[in-house]
Amino acid sequence: MNPLAERIDRHIRHDVKSMHAYAIQPSAGMVKLDAMENPFRLPAALQHELGERLGRVAINRYPTGCVGDVIAALSKHVDLPRGCKLMLGNGSDELISLLALACDVPGATILAPLPGFVMYEMSARLQGLAFVGVPLTADFELDEAAMLAAIERHRPAITYIAYPNNPTANLYDEAAVERIVAAVGAQSGFVVFDEAYQPFSSRTWMARLAQHEHVLVMRTLSKFGLAGVRLGYMAGAAALIDEVDKVRPPYNISALNSEATLFALEHADEFAAKAAVLRSERARLQAVLAGFAGVRAFPSEANMILVRVSDGARVFEAMKERGVLVKHVGALHPLLANCLRLTVGTPEENTLMLDALRAGLSARSLPPSSP
Repeated sequence: MNPLAERIDRHIRHDVKSMHAYAIQPSAGMVKLDAMENPFRLPAALQHELGERLGRVAINRYPTGCVGDVIAALSKHVDLPRGCKLMLGNGSDELISLLALACDVPGATILAPLPGFVMYEMSARLQGLAFVGVPLTADFELDEAAMLAAIERHRPAITYIAYPNNPTANLYDEAAVERIVAAVGAQSGFVVFDEAYQPFSSRTWMARLAQHEHVLVMRTLSKFGLAGVRLGYMAGAAALIDEVDKVRPPYNISALNSEATLFALEHADEFAAKAAVLRSERARLQAVLAGFAGVRAFPSEANMILVRVSDGARVFEAMKERGVLVKHVGALHPLLANCLRLTVGTPEENTLMLDALRAGLSARSLPPSSP
């Protein structure tokens, strides 16, 4: 063993060494519909205006007052309930990690339905917390009895509810959600609603925060249309946000990100119009997919649609060969066997995706090519 390998073996955690870094699919030259990004760029005039504003930012100084400006603007944008506060993160991923860090007390557990967003479990395990995953039903609905039993048994510090869920794209039954929120409250835990896909969803818990002091709502501006800016925010009772904010690194939001966010909120109508296009395109895709033999498209309240085909790996590769990149999620959880996650793109991209899927379904029965 060479000296560096010996140092790594001695000092790097064994569980970290056994992990794999987050993999991002190569997408150059492809129709990229694998990551739920908003496909629309700013109009040219707004690009020019944003460029001029960013050019005036004092990047030689640490971001201080601008972060407060973003918090104030976001609080107004979401109509933050009285008695609540916002904190910012470098995307939702950082907020999830900060929650695990803040709640890292002996014996603490984090609970979430599965399949779900991978960062809930990853952040828990990296922080040394126990993680309990509760499988959804075959139709990707909450297994309410199993969730309530797990809450009673494990008394989790945090219970995540993705609202809507990733990668299944659905909103859970509201009555079941309310009973789970009540059960967690009775066990003195916290519920975190991850509303990353809120621009495309018909429901939110934001307005109900004032009535549930143990509930937090987390959102990101990535689906709003600012995936490249990396800004997430979390709302909740002021006293609770104050505690979690203590473990946030100083200056975690750059001055450039802050200015871009302020600019976007000033032009919120532009982004809302694009979200409306994507919701319309989602409906069109659902209608077309309903007529595809051998495809089951699940309900969606996000900018993605989960579909099940007979051979997910083959159809994924066939679509990729035709220049369309989607996400093959079949290996993430047994309930997702042969499932593909299709991001809703522009009308033109969606037509190309449907053509590639149609061709891929026709090709799925062909034997593998010879080596």
